[in-house]
Order: sequence, then C-alpha cells, then structure tokens
Amino acid sequence: MDVFRIQGPVQLKGHIQVNGSKNAALPIMAACLLAPGKSTIQGVPDLSDITVLKDLLGELGCPVTTLQDRSVQIDATNITRPVGDYEIVRRMRASICILGPLLARCGKVEVSMPGGCAIGDRPINIHVSGLEQLGAKFHLENGNVVADAPKGGLKGAEIFLGGPFGSTVLGTANVLMAATLARGITVIESAACEPEITDLAHCLNKMGAKISGIGSPRLTIEGVSTLTPVTHRVIPDRIEAGTFMIGAAITRGELALTNCHMGDLMAVVHKLRSLGVTIESSDEGCCVAMDRHVAATDVTTHPFPGFPTDLQAQFMALLALAEGNSVVIEKVFPDRFMHVAELNRMAANLRKEGPCVIVAGVKKLIAAPVMASDLRASAALVLAAMAAHGTSVINRVYHIDRGYERIEEKLNPVGANIVREKA
Repeated sequence: MDVFRIQGPVQLKGHIQVNGSKNAALPIMAACLLAPGKSTIQGVPDLSDITVLKDLLGELGCPVTTLQDRSVQIDATNITRPVGDYEIVRRMRASICILGPLLARCGKVEVSMPGGCAIGDRPINIHVSGLEQLGAKFHLENGNVVADAPKGGLKGAEIFLGGPFGSTVLGTANVLMAATLARGITVIESAACEPEITDLAHCLNKMGAKISGIGSPRLTIEGVSTLTPVTHRVIPDRIEAGTFMIGAAITRGELALTNCHMGDLMAVVHKLRSLGVTIESSDEGCCVAMDRHVAATDVTTHPFPGFPTDLQAQFMALLALAEGNSVVIEKVFPDRFMHVAELNRMAANLRKEGPCVIVAGVKKLIAAPVMASDLRASAALVLAAMAAHGTSVINRVYHIDRGYERIEEKLNPVGANIVREKA
C-alpha cells in the first residue's frame, strides 16, 4: 500500500493542465451501453475508478480499449451478461450508473449494492423509485438489486427526483439514460443540474436521444427506438481544478490552470475571492494567486450551482489557516467530516457540531502522520501537508488515486515535495 511523504511548507508556482472529469466520464462510459457498436470517449483520465468501470463493462461483454490521447473505445455491440458483480461494484459507488442503461437496452439487470467512499449514508432508493415510475419492477436477491422492464419496454412518465439533501446526480443519470429508450415522453423534475449531468445529456443527444431543458432542473426526454455509437470529449474536471485553486491559496502561491471552465466553479471562485485570493480568467482557464493571510468566512455546501461538497474538505484545510473563526456547513452529505480528526492531528483547531464544523484559524499547521479516509479527504490532507511545517506521512493514498491522476507528478513540478513510497 502506498503512502505520501510530503515536506512543507512549500509555495506552488507554475502551470497545471486539468484533466477530463472523472464524474462526467463514468456515466458517459455507462451510457455507451445504450448504443450497439463502438463508441469513443475522449479526455478520460487514468484513474482507479475509471479502471473499475472498464473492468465492469468488460464483464458485461463490452470490452474497453485504451487509445491514444486519453481516449477509450467501448464496444457495446453485444451485452452478454447484464450483471454487475459484487467483487467489482463494491469498489466504486458510481458502478450503479450501469443500472439505467442496462435496464433500457436489455430489459433486465442485476447489480450488487454499490460501495465507494465512507462519507455517510447514500441509499439508491431514489434511483429505484425513478425507474419504477418508468415501469420497472425491482426486488432484492442475495444482496443484489434485480430489475425487470415490462413487456413492451419502459414507458415515459413524470418523475420527481428530489431527496432530503437535494437532487441526486447518479439517480438523475440513471433515470435520464433509461428514459432515452422509453416509449413516450418523460419529464424529470428536480433533476440534478451539475455540469457532469449536462455533459451526459449532450452526449446522449449526439447518440440520437431527444433531451431538452439541459442544464435546468426540469428535463424532458422524448423516447427513441434506438441510439447510435458516439465520439464525445468529456468536460474538464471542476473538482480537480478547484483543488488546485485551493492549493495555490493555501501555499500562498500562483498557478495558471488550463483546461478549466470557470463557469462550472463560480461558487468556489466567489468564496476564494472573498478570502483575498486573486483569480483571473484566461483564454484557456484561469490564474490563481495568493500573497496574504487568509480571511475567515462561512461556507455551506449545496447541489450545483452551490458550493460543491466534493471541495468541502479541501476548503476546510484552507480555512484552518484563516485569521478568525469560520463555519463549514455540509448539506449534501451531513456526515462527510472524517477529515476533521486528521486535520486536528496537524494542529488545526476544528470542532464538529452535527452537520457543521467550527474552524478556529491557527497561525501554522504542523506535520504529522495522518490517514486518508476517502477521496476528497485525502486531497485535503495533501493540501494541508504542503502548508504544514515538517514532513507529513499520508497513509492509504489509494483513495486519492481514485480521483486524481498521479497528483504528485502534477504538483512536484510546480513546487511541491511529495514522495510516493511503499508502506
């Protein structure tokens, strides 16, 4: 098992190119199951989560070939076994995104209950409810979710997808993909508006789907009989970009980010600017610079276009060094605070109060051995370690490899001192 040994404090300065979006690539790769033939998805990052989905698609009978220029080709000519086995699905929650396309194309699907990061309860009842309203029948069998479409296929319906903590991204993706091949018209109310869902909808329209209202909480889908293979480039990874923005701020550095859509990060940009961070747009992305102490602020996570939950941990690491007291409120995954104890090991002063964390800023962070508990928490620990005094050791960095492609190879050329070692 690998660990990171990180020497700090450092100052990041230079240029980083942001990769394609993991959270866009995963459902888009699953959407290729809807169209018999070979589809090519461009700009796919080389991540362990992507590898899991490649393995899963291969088990379904749809081999995936890695091409040049960060492209993957998915041959969905034949789906030989519409089953998502436990040994693969348990490794990544996003594996559940095969549920909708397999149900629509094959009329039946069996998927193990998904695994993934330990960031709190994330049931799939909204996915199931949405697909049931299209006519599917569900039952549980040996820990698997088993679904069957009615004779004649799925049928369009008006579906509400809101949940107690807002819209569901993967639930929207599953219902959206299934509805493309349903008879009649489907209307999804309270659909997720995240850029990754917008990218999925645009890809599906390229395949021959008829989706309108893209980017809004009301999606209308006119079902079609067949979809065709596609060539599509995924959008830039806004969470990776946001992480590097915060990295520039926490190290009082200056980074030029390319392949970055600032419009997908306006809530983050607004908050960083309120702390004194300079962010200027460029033709290819943006430039981020910080040359002063961080000001305190309050931040509340919300579904898009609000502040993303996937940047909450990283932003908390930054606020740990702010002058004054800050409050972080988590309204998407209220239990997503496993990084709090680890940051406190680095001399941060954080106190959890229900779905909130009170952050009392400190003058400096001090290096310590820490444990990564999930993908975004591990990114927060990397950022904190780069600002901390001394050498930190981060254990379980396999978490960060799920969402950041060899992060040390991106950060070391711009001033970081990160060594990957075997534990």
